[in-house]
Amino acid sequence: MIGDVQNPAPPSLDVRGVRYAYPDGHVALHGVDLTVARGGRVALLGPNGAGKTTLVLHLNGILTAAEGSVSVGGLTVSRDRDTLAEIRRRVGIVFQDPDDQLFLPTVAEDVAFGPANLGLRGAELAARVDEALAAVGMGEHRDRAPHHLSFGQRRRVAVATVLAMHPEILVLDEPSSNLDPAARRELAEILRGLPVTLLMVTHDLPYALELCDRSVILDGGRIVADADTRELLADRELLAAHRLELPYGFTP
Repeated sequence: MIGDVQNPAPPSLDVRGVRYAYPDGHVALHGVDLTVARGGRVALLGPNGAGKTTLVLHLNGILTAAEGSVSVGGLTVSRDRDTLAEIRRRVGIVFQDPDDQLFLPTVAEDVAFGPANLGLRGAELAARVDEALAAVGMGEHRDRAPHHLSFGQRRRVAVATVLAMHPEILVLDEPSSNLDPAARRELAEILRGLPVTLLMVTHDLPYALELCDRSVILDGGRIVADADTRELLADRELLAAHRLELPYGFTP
């Protein structure tokens, strides 16, 4: 116990002073700092063009900061091949369109793809697939073709493909988009039950409140607010200043 106090687990995500400019000279991130503790649940909010996607692409090394650093579970993102492979295992990104992640003949094969690339085989691989599908309530659909599933079911399978890698942090890009109310609720129930650090990029402010106790607003490549989600959503002037709007009649 004393050792745990002296050597606490590193945060799931530690972004320090990250600056990034695109080749055309547009500066998308101006020295971003963001720390997410292990087990934390944070919503990343902001208008279109704020830099949210650019920041997410730094987390698994697709983009490399001109200045600053990104660490995941204590491991700093770098271009070293082995480090990059481990970072991409630790950072599970679920994209807005599940069809970007589902491309094999069956659900089970899609979920097995990542762990198989890590070298898992036989019973160990099968157990990893079963565990991930059970976590999203899709075990009974394991032998179906993904394109025969509903959009909400495909999104849940996309989450399973990431969970099968045992990530340090789950990054969700607009997880509630294009879902009907029942699928939206079902996904929220699943996400609430996952024992994993969560970073959720969303314009859906009620969903942020439902799933994340902390929210961060990124605008113009800078973090302009970082607070308890309910507190932040109650500040209508702040929301309006950054083109964020609550649904009509919704009060946090």
